[in-house]
Amino acid sequence: MTIDLYQVDAFGSHIFEGNPAAICPLEKWLPDKLMQQIAMENNLSETAFFVKQERGYNLRWFTPKAEVDLCGHATLATAHVLFHHLSYEGTSISFFTKSGELTVTKKEDGWYAMNFPATSLHPEAPPLDLYHALSGEIADEVYKADDFMWVLDTEEKVRNISPDFNLLAKVDTRGVIVTAPAEDGNIDFVSRFFAPAVGINEDPVTGSAHTMLVPYWAKRLDKKELAARQISERGGNLKCTLLDGNRVEISGQACTYMIAEIEVPNV
Repeated sequence: MTIDLYQVDAFGSHIFEGNPAAICPLEKWLPDKLMQQIAMENNLSETAFFVKQERGYNLRWFTPKAEVDLCGHATLATAHVLFHHLSYEGTSISFFTKSGELTVTKKEDGWYAMNFPATSLHPEAPPLDLYHALSGEIADEVYKADDFMWVLDTEEKVRNISPDFNLLAKVDTRGVIVTAPAEDGNIDFVSRFFAPAVGINEDPVTGSAHTMLVPYWAKRLDKKELAARQISERGGNLKCTLLDGNRVEISGQACTYMIAEIEVPNV
């Protein structure tokens, strides 16, 4: 049995930038074990699978190690595949996921805007292992939801942090966001994201992390519209807006790198 596969660089204006995601359109769901094996074989931070339904599309995301409840860059990449390759005719797509209904709207400037639930922030004293895993870098503030958020005072500290991934994988969290104010006057804040516990040492650009980052920086900077950059090796830019009703809009560009077919066992 063959399945179409698209590899898309999300949150990038050209290939080799942003975060690669593999996207597999399906007529019906494959067994969970097989979808996990495909994600492991792809060895990208996320592989997304989607199935059409009456009001939109059911969407699921897998890292090489586990299914996750929310993924921003693979959602953006899925929308790009539908708009750019599969002749989706509307301007907005509804995805039904483990995190509820998510919408992606295609903008006239070629960006895609995702409407996601904002994540509530809770200050929390970090475990000692997390402090050691992050090179002993002392945070100004620490918050916890699905991920820890480690707030530093300079972009340079975010750039220079060198985590101990073996130790970090033992911390009880999906991942760790490290963030600081941006040095560039055109950018409001920068971040990096580490998630070795789910098979991703460093994620190039993480849409879901911005459901925590946007509420924090909107309050701290007293502005609802924010420009962000994730300063991984590949890097990527995001436009973010804090919306009413505990929602955030996270926007990015996307580029197709590869269109292929994969061979899987008949099911």
